[in-house]
Amino acid sequence: MKDQPKGDEKWIRVLRWTARAWSLVTVALVLAFILGEGDNPSGLNEWLGFLFFPFGICAGMALAWWREGLGGIITVASLGVFYLIHLATAGTFPEGWAWLTFAAPGFLFLLTWFLSRKASDAAAQHAAASVGGGVNQSRRG
Repeated sequence: MKDQPKGDEKWIRVLRWTARAWSLVTVALVLAFILGEGDNPSGLNEWLGFLFFPFGICAGMALAWWREGLGGIITVASLGVFYLIHLATAGTFPEGWAWLTFAAPGFLFLLTWFLSRKASDAAAQHAAASVGGGVNQSRRG
Protein backbone atom coordinates (compact mmCIF):
# COMPACT_ATOMS: atom_id res chain seq x y z
CA MET A 1 0.00 0.00 0.00
CA LYS A 2 2.91 2.35 0.67
CA ASP A 3 4.03 1.99 -2.96
CA GLN A 4 0.71 3.38 -4.21
CA PRO A 5 1.36 7.09 -3.46
CA LYS A 6 4.82 6.86 -5.03
CA GLY A 7 3.32 5.35 -8.19
CA ASP A 8 0.70 8.09 -8.26
CA GLU A 9 3.39 10.72 -7.80
CA LYS A 10 5.33 9.27 -10.73
CA TRP A 11 2.31 9.48 -13.05
CA ILE A 12 1.50 12.99 -11.88
CA ARG A 13 5.11 14.01 -12.62
CA VAL A 14 4.94 12.41 -16.09
CA LEU A 15 1.63 14.13 -16.79
CA ARG A 16 2.98 17.48 -15.55
CA TRP A 17 6.04 17.31 -17.80
CA THR A 18 3.97 16.15 -20.76
CA ALA A 19 1.75 19.21 -20.31
CA ARG A 20 4.78 21.48 -19.97
CA ALA A 21 6.55 20.10 -23.03
CA TRP A 22 3.36 20.22 -25.10
CA SER A 23 2.77 23.81 -23.96
CA LEU A 24 6.25 24.80 -25.15
CA VAL A 25 5.56 23.26 -28.55
CA THR A 26 2.17 24.97 -28.73
CA VAL A 27 3.50 28.40 -27.84
CA ALA A 28 6.39 28.00 -30.31
CA LEU A 29 4.02 27.00 -33.11
CA VAL A 30 1.61 29.83 -32.33
CA LEU A 31 4.48 32.32 -32.39
CA ALA A 32 5.72 30.86 -35.66
CA PHE A 33 2.27 31.25 -37.20
CA ILE A 34 1.89 34.81 -35.95
CA LEU A 35 5.36 35.89 -37.02
CA GLY A 36 5.35 33.93 -40.27
CA GLU A 37 1.87 34.87 -41.41
CA GLY A 38 1.93 38.39 -40.07
CA ASP A 39 -1.56 37.82 -38.71
CA ASN A 40 -3.21 41.21 -38.38
CA PRO A 41 -6.78 40.99 -37.14
CA SER A 42 -9.14 43.53 -38.63
CA GLY A 43 -12.21 44.64 -36.78
CA LEU A 44 -13.37 44.25 -33.23
CA ASN A 45 -14.62 40.68 -33.64
CA GLU A 46 -11.27 39.40 -34.91
CA TRP A 47 -9.39 41.27 -32.18
CA LEU A 48 -11.64 39.74 -29.54
CA GLY A 49 -11.05 36.27 -30.95
CA PHE A 50 -7.31 36.96 -31.18
CA LEU A 51 -7.29 38.07 -27.54
CA PHE A 52 -8.48 34.65 -26.41
CA PHE A 53 -6.82 32.51 -29.07
CA PRO A 54 -3.82 32.64 -29.22
CA PHE A 55 -3.02 35.16 -26.49
CA GLY A 56 -5.29 33.79 -23.76
CA ILE A 57 -4.30 30.18 -24.25
CA CYS A 58 -0.59 31.01 -24.38
CA ALA A 59 -0.80 33.19 -21.26
CA GLY A 60 -2.65 30.41 -19.45
CA MET A 61 -0.05 27.83 -20.43
CA ALA A 62 2.79 30.07 -19.29
CA LEU A 63 1.10 30.66 -15.93
CA ALA A 64 0.39 26.93 -15.56
CA TRP A 65 4.11 26.24 -15.15
CA TRP A 66 3.80 27.84 -11.69
CA ARG A 67 0.06 27.64 -10.96
CA GLU A 68 -1.31 24.58 -12.76
CA GLY A 69 -4.93 25.04 -11.76
CA LEU A 70 -5.20 28.74 -12.54
CA GLY A 71 -3.19 28.46 -15.76
CA GLY A 72 -5.23 25.48 -16.92
CA ILE A 73 -8.48 27.31 -16.19
CA ILE A 74 -7.31 30.38 -18.14
CA THR A 75 -6.26 28.21 -21.08
CA VAL A 76 -9.49 26.20 -21.23
CA ALA A 77 -11.68 29.25 -20.58
CA SER A 78 -9.88 31.19 -23.32
CA LEU A 79 -10.57 28.36 -25.75
CA GLY A 80 -14.22 28.29 -24.72
CA VAL A 81 -14.63 32.05 -25.09
CA PHE A 82 -12.89 31.91 -28.47
CA TYR A 83 -15.36 29.24 -29.61
CA LEU A 84 -18.28 31.38 -28.40
CA ILE A 85 -16.96 34.49 -30.13
CA HIS A 86 -16.50 32.55 -33.35
CA LEU A 87 -20.01 31.12 -33.06
CA ALA A 88 -21.49 34.56 -32.41
CA THR A 89 -19.64 36.26 -35.27
CA ALA A 90 -19.39 33.53 -37.92
CA GLY A 91 -22.47 31.50 -37.03
CA THR A 92 -20.44 28.28 -36.62
CA PHE A 93 -17.82 26.84 -34.34
CA PRO A 94 -14.23 26.84 -35.62
CA GLU A 95 -13.63 23.84 -37.87
CA GLY A 96 -10.93 21.23 -37.42
CA TRP A 97 -9.10 19.59 -34.58
CA ALA A 98 -6.15 22.00 -34.42
CA TRP A 99 -7.87 24.42 -32.02
CA LEU A 100 -8.33 21.72 -29.40
CA THR A 101 -4.87 20.32 -30.02
CA PHE A 102 -3.26 23.69 -29.38
CA ALA A 103 -5.21 24.11 -26.14
CA ALA A 104 -4.82 20.49 -24.96
CA PRO A 105 -2.00 21.28 -22.51
CA GLY A 106 -4.52 23.37 -20.56
CA PHE A 107 -6.64 20.27 -20.01
CA LEU A 108 -3.53 18.31 -18.98
CA PHE A 109 -2.53 21.05 -16.53
CA LEU A 110 -6.00 20.92 -14.99
CA LEU A 111 -5.82 17.14 -14.69
CA THR A 112 -2.36 17.37 -13.10
CA TRP A 113 -3.60 19.99 -10.64
CA PHE A 114 -6.63 17.87 -9.72
CA LEU A 115 -4.59 14.68 -9.26
CA SER A 116 -1.90 16.53 -7.26
CA ARG A 117 -4.50 17.94 -4.90
CA LYS A 118 -6.16 14.56 -4.55
CA ALA A 119 -2.80 12.89 -3.82
CA SER A 120 -1.78 15.54 -1.29
CA ASP A 121 -5.18 15.33 0.43
CA ALA A 122 -4.84 11.54 0.64
CA ALA A 123 -1.30 11.86 2.03
CA ALA A 124 -2.48 14.41 4.62
CA GLN A 125 -5.33 12.14 5.69
CA HIS A 126 -2.95 9.20 5.95
CA ALA A 127 -0.51 11.26 8.02
CA ALA A 128 -3.32 12.52 10.28
CA ALA A 129 -4.61 8.98 10.74
CA SER A 130 -1.12 7.76 11.63
CA VAL A 131 -0.60 10.53 14.14
CA GLY A 132 -4.12 10.17 15.50
CA GLY A 133 -3.68 6.42 15.89
CA GLY A 134 -0.46 6.91 17.81
CA VAL A 135 -2.07 9.42 20.15
CA ASN A 136 -5.02 7.18 20.83
CA GLN A 137 -2.77 4.23 21.61
CA SER A 138 -0.62 6.26 24.00
CA ARG A 139 -3.71 7.47 25.85
CA ARG A 140 -4.94 3.93 26.28
CA GLY A 141 -1.66 2.71 27.74
